[in-house]
Amino acid sequence: MADVGLLGALAGVSASAVLEPNRLFTEFRGSLTEQYAAMQLFTAFEQAPYYWTNGGWTAEVDFVVQRERDIVPIEVKATRNLKSKSLRVYQEKYTPDLALRSSLTPYARHGNLVDLPLYGLIGLPTFGH
Repeated sequence: MADVGLLGALAGVSASAVLEPNRLFTEFRGSLTEQYAAMQLFTAFEQAPYYWTNGGWTAEVDFVVQRERDIVPIEVKATRNLKSKSLRVYQEKYTPDLALRSSLTPYARHGNLVDLPLYGLIGLPTFGH
């Protein structure tokens, strides 16, 4: 779906079930968040983002985009969860200049790892310029 609201409505899930803490909808909340991020990245880069796995399916990065000459891995979290084992695996293997973790946390920089709020994904093409 090209719209997260329509996706939720078609799934028959109320907004309160998605927004309030509820173990039953944890996975669905993650799916909606990834869909939102995919829409933002598609709009920002005018092409679909890629997905990465290490081949053994023990590590996977939600999105990988090309920004000018850089390849940027992006891990998306539906909450304030800052665990990102798969992103670390990617960073160790490829040592990107920039890696992003996008979630409900505020902006923070930790070396080449940046915590970017979900609403900031749309500005990624010009981020840091």
